[in-house]
Amino acid sequence: MDLAEKMSRRLPKHIVHKNNRLLGLSIEERPAEVASREEFGHFEIDTIVGKRDGQESVIMTLIERQTRFQIIRLIDGRDADSVAYIMHAIIAEYGPIIKSVTADNDPEFATLSQVMTSVAPVYFTHPYTSSERGTNEVHNRMVRRDFPKGESLDTVSPADVAKTADKLNNMPRRQLDYRSPAECFAAAYG
Repeated sequence: MDLAEKMSRRLPKHIVHKNNRLLGLSIEERPAEVASREEFGHFEIDTIVGKRDGQESVIMTLIERQTRFQIIRLIDGRDADSVAYIMHAIIAEYGPIIKSVTADNDPEFATLSQVMTSVAPVYFTHPYTSSERGTNEVHNRMVRRDFPKGESLDTVSPADVAKTADKLNNMPRRQLDYRSPAECFAAAYG
């Protein structure tokens, strides 16, 4: 009250950005049972970049939402062809259990809808809303413990990535009643 001018204060506002380029179905069309984690077989996908020069290997992570089981693969680059190639291999191994995939609107997922056409629907999140794929973001931070930002992933072998996946999938989690994601995945898959 004693101030010459009113203090200005902006209140935080949550803005949902509209998708200008939607690569497939919007996350708004995703069924409610996916968000509730009651049903097994719904996945989130993302890529982890080492150095941001654009011409090196990246790590692709695919995480089952209910069991938190991670499928981690080293791919040649951050492009749609590399993601499509590795997704064909993952579909051959895990295809029957995949019910849906949630991705962001990055260009590497441009052909994901076409690759997954006969398998499951692909839902794309809103721009700048990483919280819509929260499980994936948390697990990417765990992967970053072994592969820090700024380090080149060209020196990493697929065996190193598999070792990290095995370590994370066998780590007990509180939200899984102190069971490991591998145990929960085997119980749900079997």
